[in-house]
Amino acid sequence: MKLRDVCEMLSATVLCGDVDKSFEGVYVGDLLSRAMSRVECDNLWVTIMSNVNVVAVATLTEPCAVILAEDVVLQPDAKKSAEENGITVLTSPLSAYEICTRVDRAEKGI
Repeated sequence: MKLRDVCEMLSATVLCGDVDKSFEGVYVGDLLSRAMSRVECDNLWVTIMSNVNVVAVATLTEPCAVILAEDVVLQPDAKKSAEENGITVLTSPLSAYEICTRVDRAEKGI
């Protein structure tokens, strides 16, 4: 599934990055040390954390995109870092649970 389709499905706003790519799998979590060991390349990473450390973890783990749940806004220094490092960041009004549920249903064709 393309990230562009996910944006529409989640009413997500692109804060920075490219949405013309595909993803595989989803990881949900806010504890950055845990995310560092669990986010896989090309995953969607759903979190409510919005600081520069999220971008640092994303740079190491290479997710397809970071999705900020609950309309969380990316902090200015984090946005600058994400742009410099080619990290795609979206924000959605939905909760982390709703994001995962919608992505799961779409992947299953429900």
